[in-house]
Amino acid sequence: MRKITRESVKAFLNAKKFNKSNMSVEVLPNVTVLKYQGNEIAYKYNDPNNTISITNCGWESNTTKERLNGVITLSGLNNSGIYQKNWVWYLDGKEWNGGLTDLN
Repeated sequence: MRKITRESVKAFLNAKKFNKSNMSVEVLPNVTVLKYQGNEIAYKYNDPNNTISITNCGWESNTTKERLNGVITLSGLNNSGIYQKNWVWYLDGKEWNGGLTDLN
């Protein structure tokens, strides 16, 4: 995992503002948002379950996938992550179109 991914995802999970290179974290009253190149790729809601949602915002790049896998890994959720085969993305072994998806 890249250093920038680790730093930004840790800030995201701890609801701390972050801004470095192409990654940022915005902390709002009801949600914390992880942004990659200005695109909102992950949300952590301030609900009783601390729901985390992810999306690729239509960008099927290796870096987007790496950032989202950082969220999955560092959040400690029992998700197997995102991988790509024959230009198709998979989340937890199921075909995924990159749309907004709750992880927990």
